[in-house]
Amino acid sequence: MKIIICGAGQVGWQIARHLSGERNDVTVIDNNGELIRRATDALDVQGVTGFASHPDILDRAGARDADLLIAATHSDEVNMVTCQIAHSVFQVPRKIARLRSSAYLDAIYSDLYRTDHLPIDVVISPESEVAKAALQRLSAPSTFDVETFLGGKIQLLGIVLEDDCPALNTPLRQLNEIFSSLRAIVAGIRRDRRLFAPDPGDQLFAGDQVYIFSHVDDVARTLEIFGKPPLKQERVVIIGAGNVGLSVARTLEARPDRIRAKLIERDRYRAEFAADRLERTIVLNGDGLSAELLEEASVPSADAVLAVTDDDKTNILAAVRAKQAGAKLAITLINDPTLVPLMGALDIDAYINPRATTVSTILRHIRHGRVRDIYSIGDAEAEVMEAQVMSTSSMSGRAIRDIEFPEGVLIGAVQKGDRVLKPSPDMRLEEGDIVLIFALSHDVPEVERLLQVSIDFF
Repeated sequence: MKIIICGAGQVGWQIARHLSGERNDVTVIDNNGELIRRATDALDVQGVTGFASHPDILDRAGARDADLLIAATHSDEVNMVTCQIAHSVFQVPRKIARLRSSAYLDAIYSDLYRTDHLPIDVVISPESEVAKAALQRLSAPSTFDVETFLGGKIQLLGIVLEDDCPALNTPLRQLNEIFSSLRAIVAGIRRDRRLFAPDPGDQLFAGDQVYIFSHVDDVARTLEIFGKPPLKQERVVIIGAGNVGLSVARTLEARPDRIRAKLIERDRYRAEFAADRLERTIVLNGDGLSAELLEEASVPSADAVLAVTDDDKTNILAAVRAKQAGAKLAITLINDPTLVPLMGALDIDAYINPRATTVSTILRHIRHGRVRDIYSIGDAEAEVMEAQVMSTSSMSGRAIRDIEFPEGVLIGAVQKGDRVLKPSPDMRLEEGDIVLIFALSHDVPEVERLLQVSIDFF
């Protein structure tokens, strides 16, 4: 598949890395020559330096025979114009644009993106996706990562195991026997910065970061078994009134449980802007790193503090100060994945990675065949794929134990009709079943071969 990615920043780089690693023909465009050199040196991609919205640049990038264009520059307007030119001049069949401004995302203007207006097939809003991820974190406060699958019936929980975890030093096979009625499976373990899919004989140790698939009805019990009792969320403090912080505050206001939220914003104009658009949320103008302001915002008694400014270091420091002040939970937005290992040492409970969130969203829209959903884990270390078993798949009609999965692949749940089941080695997969698969990144192509689906446009 021939793909053009416009923008070699964090999002464009991650998408290029992911798609080029799956043997697609990828060309990256950016007006920053240094970013293009970095991309072509480190990735198996071609690079073109110039403005993505210029027809001659798109022509040099191969737009005449491109299958897909992803416009992910820092400018919404450039992304929109690029999609228009790709459609009108080069007839690129599928176009995805990243749009950040909320003004372009209002549902009442959705007709703007029709083919006869602005021909954009899929609009991706990183801020909206990150806001959803933040709310997911708040819904499962004792986890560092959480995502839902199979129509909300399965949750992926990321948990850091503490010394008092009841499941430590016990083989997973034995845990499965002890808690035989628990619909939960440990799919991945990160230990010493290495992520792997465990064998039944593997044990869990303090400090491990584990990814667990759990039926939504068993989430509370799963958290308790792995040493994470449920926590109430009644008082939330948000630091940063950008698009993410404002979206989270507005969503919390609309919830029936009436969470009491306070919002801290350093810029006076932005604080006033947020206050005009919120009804029950108290907006404070000041520095989120100020101990006095954190005290005024009642951070010491807060159930959760969410640091979502546009600066990683500010978010980290604000989260650390909040925990030192007494906040029960600190969640921070981190763009730079190299900072993630600091989270545990700094006592920060959870983080949100916008790049992984955006990558997951884009990949959902470009997978072909029966792949219904995709979630990227960590720094593109692994994927969770929700896929339907096709009659032509080599998985169809075979027991799970007989399917030749790579070592880094594990099935976390199977949906048969309306029933969501915990998989067992003897379970037979049939046409129409929906499987939830955890796969390390280098094993994704083999999983796609088993499913007989590949990267493509719809």
